[in-house]
Amino acid sequence: MKTLYLDCGMGAAGDMLTAALSELFPDPDAVIGELNAIGIPHVVFERSTVQKCGVTGTHVSVRVDGEEEHEHEHDHGHHHAHHSLADVEAVIRSLHVSEQVQNNALAVYRLIADAESRVHGCPVADVHFHEVGTFDAIADVTAVCLLMERLAPEQIAASPVHVGSGTVRCTHGVLPVPAPATALLLAGIPCYGGEISGELCTPTGAALLRFFVRSFGPMPVMRVNRIGYGMGTKDFPRANCVRAMLGETERRDTEAMLELTVNVDDMTAEQIGFASERLFEAGAVEVYTVPIGMKKSRPGALLRAICTPEKREAVVSAFFRHTTTLGVRETETRRYVLDRRVEQRDTSLGPVRVKIAEGYGVAREKIEYEDLAAIARQRGMSLKEAKDAVEREIIV
Repeated sequence: MKTLYLDCGMGAAGDMLTAALSELFPDPDAVIGELNAIGIPHVVFERSTVQKCGVTGTHVSVRVDGEEEHEHEHDHGHHHAHHSLADVEAVIRSLHVSEQVQNNALAVYRLIADAESRVHGCPVADVHFHEVGTFDAIADVTAVCLLMERLAPEQIAASPVHVGSGTVRCTHGVLPVPAPATALLLAGIPCYGGEISGELCTPTGAALLRFFVRSFGPMPVMRVNRIGYGMGTKDFPRANCVRAMLGETERRDTEAMLELTVNVDDMTAEQIGFASERLFEAGAVEVYTVPIGMKKSRPGALLRAICTPEKREAVVSAFFRHTTTLGVRETETRRYVLDRRVEQRDTSLGPVRVKIAEGYGVAREKIEYEDLAAIARQRGMSLKEAKDAVEREIIV
């Protein structure tokens, strides 16, 4: 499995993540050229090779109308200035990148805006960002989203995040490290401080980690193929960098999961079906029912959702909102999973997607049902006839 591991032992910032990811490509200079071609107004990316504590890496600077600002100087929410979240969305939608990159960049920026709105006690729509800081942050966020799309890792993991210690100065005054918005963005993510005096993890860095990284912990067993060092601006006793390692893992480790369960005897089948859909929307990876007998000999249903610990609150809220239960039971469990991917294959009947699962000495392939159903409808075939015809042309 193609795996990206981010070493955040000196925190994370948007420019450091951009620089680290750029070094994973054969020609980092070409990466900078591509970033300059996406059309962020007033912005120019520049790349330089620097050393920190004897380690050579890349520093990526973002100049806005020739001016360079460091993230901690402008990224803690500025309500007196120029750009709203709607303005940011308009800029991102105008960029020469894929729709997926635009959507990811907007999702990251909304995380930042939501954190700032909670810190400052104002609606998200009223959060405004300093002009230079807005374009600088848009550049960092979009660059990371674009490079993630180009690298296309199947799994992204990171170390616990070093946030630094002490205080940081911003427009509103002196704030503790991690800054309030950063602390909100890192909620639930393993992090620590105290070793280095200064702000090591910025709001943009924290938002990017929250959006892309699925697990935080020690580096997994992997065959590393490429390593990138993204250098920060300041000098510390330790090399101020984010290290990105791209390689292959044999399989996923077991995943920590939660089983959340309720018993109900006063819901219709339609209501249970509707609740199941809402549980999936809340982040459950599996939802199913089991017929049970309840008190006073009433037939009922056990409704169970399986989710990751990060989705606990959303799934529990969905249970209470969409079922009649008065309580939700929780059981911690683990699951083993096969490595999964989807490939598109061309046939005379049209393209079909094939779901492939591998690991533990087994390999399985299955044609996507929706593609077979579409072929059957278009050609007046039964589902079995469509499946047999496709299987004759591809190896399954």
